[in-house]
Amino acid sequence: MNEHAPEAGSAIPVQSGLGDFQPLNAAETKIVSNLKSGEFDRLGDGSRPDWDDPARTVRADLLRFLILGSDNGFRMHEKGLSISGARVTGVLDLEGCRIPRDIRLKDCLFDASPVLRSAIIDNLFLDGSALPGLQADRLEARGGLSVRGATVTGEIRLGGARLGGNMEADGATISVPDGIAINADGLEANGGILLRGADVRGGINLSATRLGADLNAVGATIRRPGGVALDGDGIAARGDLALRGATIEGEVRMRGALFGGDVDCTSATLVEPDGYSLRLNRSRISGAFFLRQGASLQGTLDLTATEIGAIDDELTSWPQKGDLLLNRCQYGAFIGGPVDATSRLDWLARQVPERWKEDFWPQPYEQLSTVLREMGHDEDARAVLIAKERLQRRARRARAKSPLLRSALALNDGMLAVTVRYGRQPLLALLWLTLFWGIGVAVFGFAERSGALKPNSPVVLRSLEWTMCALEQTESRYMPSTGQVMPGRALAGQNQLSCFLSQPEASSYPEYNPWMYSLDSLLPVMEIGQKEYWRPDPSQPNGVLTLNYYYFQSVVGWALSLLAVAGFSGLVKSK
Repeated sequence: MNEHAPEAGSAIPVQSGLGDFQPLNAAETKIVSNLKSGEFDRLGDGSRPDWDDPARTVRADLLRFLILGSDNGFRMHEKGLSISGARVTGVLDLEGCRIPRDIRLKDCLFDASPVLRSAIIDNLFLDGSALPGLQADRLEARGGLSVRGATVTGEIRLGGARLGGNMEADGATISVPDGIAINADGLEANGGILLRGADVRGGINLSATRLGADLNAVGATIRRPGGVALDGDGIAARGDLALRGATIEGEVRMRGALFGGDVDCTSATLVEPDGYSLRLNRSRISGAFFLRQGASLQGTLDLTATEIGAIDDELTSWPQKGDLLLNRCQYGAFIGGPVDATSRLDWLARQVPERWKEDFWPQPYEQLSTVLREMGHDEDARAVLIAKERLQRRARRARAKSPLLRSALALNDGMLAVTVRYGRQPLLALLWLTLFWGIGVAVFGFAERSGALKPNSPVVLRSLEWTMCALEQTESRYMPSTGQVMPGRALAGQNQLSCFLSQPEASSYPEYNPWMYSLDSLLPVMEIGQKEYWRPDPSQPNGVLTLNYYYFQSVVGWALSLLAVAGFSGLVKSK
């Protein structure tokens, strides 16, 4: 430590004039001589000095004296203090000071962390400098704070600070491997926070920060594996969260955040394999969420209860199965990436509710269906809801403790899946009705040809034209109704039905039509009249089969009709 620096914990000596600093070294003499001109004072070649360069050594106490303008004869120019290439020895302590000018200490080497707690300044520029930290809690700056290209080996503290411009750390190297590199909780800035191309070893705490522009970490590298690398809980930024091309090892936490622009993770690599790579739960993103062009998330992407204007993603950038949380997430549209049901169902399938002690989340499916429908993809929207019904009913069956109940639910769900797609495609029941109508036409048409039908009238069944058709013409039978022996009427090989229909007396009996008979037996709400006059005859070959199919088709007709009505009314859909 330089001999002019105060000892740790000692009070800052009070100097009443420049004479208290005599003798001045060459570097200090140059600074004092040019103080009133406001010109940039370059020591040496202006680059950051080595530790053992006495020609560029400046005492921190002298800089404080000059900055505060304690001597009327050596007041700074209105442009403020500008020095580059200096080695600053001791602690530059400006805590609680009011400095209505800019402070530019670029490419300087600091022995100790500058202290600006509760100070009020215009702008502070430490670009390219090497510092063991910066203590600027509750700093108020009419402009901004810049450490672009700086090398900082300790914590930058900006908790509760207020900036009229940006906090800029583009290209800076900040290293606190075991702790927090930038602690700016509660920071308020009319501008943004710029970390473009920065290399940060340690965490960044931006919780409850208020920004008038972007949080921009494009191309940055932030490493805090196993911990929270970027903490923005409760942050409110009018601009974007820009992480394009960034590499972040550790959790990016933005719970309850508010962004007036986009969250851009294009080409970003976010790594926290055993935890959360990106947490945006309960956040609101007015713009779009970009996850494409080789973006890689190794860890859980948490979008629980997040509100997003739109999503622009691609399949190769989606998290692995089990590393996606979308429950209660709401978004307006897809502006990139797949919009078909197959791909998006694969996207939703990357959620594994069982990992979080849940059995199923219906809302992500309902949200996806709504968005696809609003985008004009009605069939894809319906396919998503059908998949939702299938999975939700499977989860319900798994919750049932009784094997008998599970079997009953499985039978019910299977029937609804096949017939009306759980009520999502009620018109499918009409296709099944058409199919059974066609099968019935074939069965009842064959029954007619094989004589497996008979009139559905007791009077006709007792008539001579029907009873005598049961005998061939070579046979005869005594008929009590007439008291005579009557010959048969059927030709050789002719069945009773064909014989009856060929009788003149049968011409007034309603004609049998297998098309209408099948429709009459299938639709319970229709009365075509075929069932009233004809029915299967179990005494004839194929008659038992025809009668059983008649009963079966009647039951199927009732069931399909009721399912169609229930499907159209929404009664079979899961709530």
